[in-house]
Amino acid sequence: MKKAKGELKKAKLILDKDYQIGKVNRRLFGSFIEHLGRAVYEGIYEPDHPQADRDGFRKDVIELVKELNVPIVRYPGGNFVSGYNWEDGIGPRERRPKKLDLAWHSTETNQIGINEFVEWAKKVNSEVMLSINLGTRGIDDARNIVEYCNHPSGSYWSDLRRSHGYQQPHNIKVWCLGNEMDGPWQIGHKTAYEYGRIANEAAKVMKWVDPSIEVVAAGSSGWHIPTFGEWESTVLDLAYENIDYVSLHAYYGNQENDTPNFVAKSLDMENFIRSVISACDYVKGKKHSSKTINLSFDEWNVWFHSHEEDKKVEPWSVAPHLLEDIYDFEDALLVGSMLITLLRHADRIKIAALAQLVNVIAPIMTVKGGKSWKQTIFYPFKHASNYGRGTVLNAIVDSPKYNSKDFSDIPVLDSTAVFEEESGNITIFAVNRDQKNDLLLEGDLRGFDGKYKIAEHIIMQNDDPKASNTENNPDNVVPQTKKIKDMIVKDGKFSLLIPKFSWNVIKIERIFE
Repeated sequence: MKKAKGELKKAKLILDKDYQIGKVNRRLFGSFIEHLGRAVYEGIYEPDHPQADRDGFRKDVIELVKELNVPIVRYPGGNFVSGYNWEDGIGPRERRPKKLDLAWHSTETNQIGINEFVEWAKKVNSEVMLSINLGTRGIDDARNIVEYCNHPSGSYWSDLRRSHGYQQPHNIKVWCLGNEMDGPWQIGHKTAYEYGRIANEAAKVMKWVDPSIEVVAAGSSGWHIPTFGEWESTVLDLAYENIDYVSLHAYYGNQENDTPNFVAKSLDMENFIRSVISACDYVKGKKHSSKTINLSFDEWNVWFHSHEEDKKVEPWSVAPHLLEDIYDFEDALLVGSMLITLLRHADRIKIAALAQLVNVIAPIMTVKGGKSWKQTIFYPFKHASNYGRGTVLNAIVDSPKYNSKDFSDIPVLDSTAVFEEESGNITIFAVNRDQKNDLLLEGDLRGFDGKYKIAEHIIMQNDDPKASNTENNPDNVVPQTKKIKDMIVKDGKFSLLIPKFSWNVIKIERIFE
């Protein structure tokens, strides 16, 4: 799409309430806490902190997590879980052993375990998505941990939980069958056949203990690794009837300092999702099954800033400063596009987890003994989580395009929309990838009855793609709400300026007279 000199670039967005992708599962806006670096210790838990509650959890962090509205949190790993003995984290704290964590070359004190984490999750209005160790452990431990967490009473493990002060079962409903077992970096790395067999048997006995649970099989840890595709088809072939989801993990970086290419990397995420859906449906067809396997994108984020710093960390430290990326503005834009991508696949992605939540590649940062603050990526996640509930519409976007090193025909406007049936309101999420030009968005709400108005336009924009928030300047990059006075949608049409290189939330409200 070419423009005359001085002419504003345009993009069109068509929305019809009858053209729907699917309802948003609340678990799409989950996150992740691993026993890694300062995620747990000095992150969510710091008993000597001035704002620690009676259980040692930081109240300032609790409030920030509640602001993000995170409905589910994956725990305790990640790579950590493949060498973790969950029994080390239960019972009297003074008897808990200190262990060497081989995944992150740290010392784990086990002062926080399953019971304490469940209590913290309640404080932030979240449920727990619990990962089990299928690296160094197996089927017997899988059934035991479900019995400890979910069985009411009258058995060895449930009564042990009760003796630890937890009379009621935790009723954890979502369980991950290990973590990234396709990766040679993983403790207990397995072939697809080895993993598929143990995942199937673990899922089977776990559901015998508690038939109400759902389980997530570990898919490929990335779609560029050599075993991708074959891994999915083999694991699904072996475990199809006993699993409910297959996982995806993806991280992106801008090591080459190529901003136009970097902000387009959500297209890679899009291709990854489509490929895994194809693998799931291939096995479904092969087995003549009526069951559909959905997706759990339970690790996703930008991650590259801290790689060199992590090499300098002293081995076997307690709560070392690991993976503490300081995010900039362009990172927030890519996170926004990744959220849009997840929403566009709401029909199949039912669970997702931003990795991670506090200090470790996280939207929330803390200072030991001091304050907490919000990174740039905090804001698009907060907006999507709080305003992206409802039904995702199949938005038709006509946008200018550009090419980059790795991608071609990249839409300048990345956008989707969510419709809330009860109120009749629509929320549009949009990223303008163009660093130089504003976009005139021409909206068409065909098929929507009644009167509508543009009620609010939240804009996150900065001329410096490398601008970031820090401990001393926590509000350097924050969204602004554009004041809109009665912008009525006339005949289903509206026009709105989308600033150059920006994240946007456009709230359209139905008018009842």
